[in-house]
Amino acid sequence: MQQKEQLYEGKAKKVFATENPDYVIVSYKDDATAFNGLKKGTISGKGVINNKMSNLMMSMLEKKGIPTHLVEQIDDRNTIVKKVSIVPLEVIIRNVAAGSFSKRYGVPEGTAFASPTIEFSYKNDDLGDPLINDYHALALNLATAQEIETIKKMAFSVNDAMKEFFRGLNIDLIDFKLEFGRFKGEIVLADEISPDTCRFWEAGSWDTTKHVSLDKDRFRRDLGGVEDAYEEIFKRISK
Repeated sequence: MQQKEQLYEGKAKKVFATENPDYVIVSYKDDATAFNGLKKGTISGKGVINNKMSNLMMSMLEKKGIPTHLVEQIDDRNTIVKKVSIVPLEVIIRNVAAGSFSKRYGVPEGTAFASPTIEFSYKNDDLGDPLINDYHALALNLATAQEIETIKKMAFSVNDAMKEFFRGLNIDLIDFKLEFGRFKGEIVLADEISPDTCRFWEAGSWDTTKHVSLDKDRFRRDLGGVEDAYEEIFKRISK
């Protein structure tokens, strides 16, 4: 499929048109940002890892009955996906307290939840992606009530599948962000699943104050070994 004009460039990806109006090409970059773009940098090889990992995870989730935007990987950095209309909600599933949750609510990092939590953020950079609830989403016409319920159900199904998958790799899935889109009237999982969007800790280390991060926290918190963490995650899922 031929790559045509660039339609969009975000913090981590570029999107290009194709000759088929239903499909676009996503190209993953090595650029890294944190704290709503206040911190910027580069993680060498990140684009290749995130592209390949996202496609592996999407393929796995498709087999679990979760519809995704994935069509076909072209090469190391580029993938054909369905041209979705993104629902402007960032969906965060949390299994263990960490990051902004711990800061907001004063819960020590590494506190396991009795059951997973779900959060919605309004996907709006100018507003700082504020937390919202179902009623806010309806009032802002971001999604219908039925779409919100579908998104919740799919998000928890993704969590179940991913927790089991990563547990087998000696990795604990602490939390992660998802995005969904509309494609021909259907809600599908979109965006990416990678160390950029997930918080991964070495199994069992979350119950200490010295957890081993295998994700973008190493960039956010200047922990060092960022590229090594991304490569380690990809090495394990590729076995």
